[in-house]
Amino acid sequence: MKRFAVLGRPIAHSKSPQIHQCFAEDTGVALSYDRILVPNNVGFSAVISEFQQQGGYGANVTAPCKEDAFKWVMHLTPRAEQAGAVNTIVLNTDGDSLGDNTDGIGLIKDIKDFQKWSLQGKRILILGAGGAVRGILYPLLLEQPVLVTIANRTVGKAQNLAESFKPFGAITFTELKNCAAEKFDIVINSIPPTGPISHLPQLSPETLCYDLIYSDQPTPFLQAVSALGVTKMADGLGMLIEQAAEAFFVWHGIRPDTMKARRLLRPLPEKEHAQQ
Repeated sequence: MKRFAVLGRPIAHSKSPQIHQCFAEDTGVALSYDRILVPNNVGFSAVISEFQQQGGYGANVTAPCKEDAFKWVMHLTPRAEQAGAVNTIVLNTDGDSLGDNTDGIGLIKDIKDFQKWSLQGKRILILGAGGAVRGILYPLLLEQPVLVTIANRTVGKAQNLAESFKPFGAITFTELKNCAAEKFDIVINSIPPTGPISHLPQLSPETLCYDLIYSDQPTPFLQAVSALGVTKMADGLGMLIEQAAEAFFVWHGIRPDTMKARRLLRPLPEKEHAQQ
């Protein structure tokens, strides 16, 4: 039985173990999958190295460790190298390691195949400039939006990201407080809530809002945009499931069906069950 885990901080909330166990049951793959906390005072390298020494075969990486994972792995897939962040690692017992990034493919698949949103020709705002954003920028730009704007409190970090991905499409940056005066077709949030949401652009009922963060209840970001009249919105659970399916394929060579995991983690209301 191969051993896997998801590493990050915090980690107790992660639904990755349920998702991968669901995939394993459907495909007949024998595995164990745990959550591993990366303490502030220890660091990612020490934790992942210990997991590898204990026989770990693969790991998912969540916030805030994706850029640390990028630096730690020995080899990178082209999409991880492009992103500058790693969320999926293949570990070998000889100490070798391969880093990949499945975040972008997970987001695009959820947005296009399940939310049925078009990205082509749209003005897209991304709130935040962390490792998760690094993973989604290249796939987003491949969808040919008219413009992607990155807004961040530390404007220099947004600028560095925009300059890195400028060869692949129309992309710019701004300070977080400055986006309130602009209008966008799609708003993607990556900033964890630390208080009232005060960095929103102009919104309308036609604005599409997506939170990379997921929760059993509506996230603070989605609550805030809903109060301002937005009706078309989604959190990051679908992205989580789809990026997990791609990671499962990287590790096992099998692409699982994601519908069972979607129904398991977010059951339909009884009324919708009755209509199906």
